[in-house]
Amino acid sequence: IAISAGAVLLLPFSIISNEILLSFPQNYYIQWLNGSLIHGLWNLASLFSNLCLFVLMPFAFFFLESEGFAGLKKGIRARILETLVMLILLGLLILGIVWVASALIDNDATSMESLYDLWEFYLPYLYSCISLMGCLLLLLCTPVGLSRMFTVMGQLLVKPTILEDLDEQIYIITLEEEAIQRRLNGMSSAMEFNTVELRQELENVKSMKTKLERRKKASAWERNLVYPAVMILLLIETSISVLLVACNILCLLIDETAMPKGSGGPGIGSASLSTFGFVGAALEIILIFYLMVSSVVGFYSLRFFGNFTPRKDDTTMTKIIGNCVSILVLSSALPVMSRTLGITRFDLLGDFGRFNWLGNFYIVLSYNLLFAIMTTLCLVRKFTSAVREELFKALGLDKLHLSNNARDSETTKPSANGHQKTL
Repeated sequence: IAISAGAVLLLPFSIISNEILLSFPQNYYIQWLNGSLIHGLWNLASLFSNLCLFVLMPFAFFFLESEGFAGLKKGIRARILETLVMLILLGLLILGIVWVASALIDNDATSMESLYDLWEFYLPYLYSCISLMGCLLLLLCTPVGLSRMFTVMGQLLVKPTILEDLDEQIYIITLEEEAIQRRLNGMSSAMEFNTVELRQELENVKSMKTKLERRKKASAWERNLVYPAVMILLLIETSISVLLVACNILCLLIDETAMPKGSGGPGIGSASLSTFGFVGAALEIILIFYLMVSSVVGFYSLRFFGNFTPRKDDTTMTKIIGNCVSILVLSSALPVMSRTLGITRFDLLGDFGRFNWLGNFYIVLSYNLLFAIMTTLCLVRKFTSAVREELFKALGLDKLHLSNNARDSETTKPSANGHQKTL
């Protein structure tokens, strides 16, 4: 998690450092802030990301699964020995796969001899593959997260109460809670299955009652000002992100310097990389953090990764390791994605700028186009869902789902007082 936080903060720290050096070039108290320090931080982030991904996380997983070799005395030493052997075998397997893949792709003598040059070729090439996988994962998660952020913030904030009587709803939910409680008290221990269902229903009713009471206790400014302001802010940030990606697509078509490959531009503190100076740099930092949060939200919103979501008192160590690896891959790919999409013009430093696929014009252009199209489609689908439902009802297409609705109605039981209430 610490390495992930460092990878996320790489670009924001570098951008703000560049603007500070431009604003105070001769200040004695910021002489420690220089290009050598920034380059060193980027190299350290790359080094420790490699260490976590290829050594520490696999070691933790194999150590949890190990029991020790047969014939050895059971204990920590036997488990560590088995873990080290498995780690070495995994390293040799990955080394062989990457060496063969690089030899087939490049098909030259240097690629064939790259097995003897691990530090200069193998690790950067392997990290480049991991970064490409992370960028593809971000391409899948971020558009979903950008549209999902509106729902998440709507659940965290108190919505305005328009034409709603909260007192009546609380009164109804209180009656339902008391009725369920009376049924539980009157049941015998033999009806265990029904008791479990009623307890689950009681928990749901209590949760709904808590939400209604929170909405009632919220102040007027929290209900009527904070919620609309946050939604407008999210919409503005999302729109700016899509506009920046669209502008970057145009720049890629007419200007070769828009490619993220290489760092041949001015050094740190030599020129501002933002059009609007310090304000533009602050906007870039906000967008980078916004994209990271959206990607995490989108990652856990996908059905394929839904089981990865940590739950209180119900998260195994294997799932924790999987979450750490996923967050590390996403955070390590964030600087690359931000530069590829044109969110910032700050050049990638260290091993981040040596990725081979960043020099491919078609990959970079396709990445930008897919991001813009997927984000637009997710937002359109999000904001038109209510309109589509009403159109389906008007055209009678909602009757196509009668079988699903009938099945849901069978599983939905009436409330304890004999009436089905809808809040």
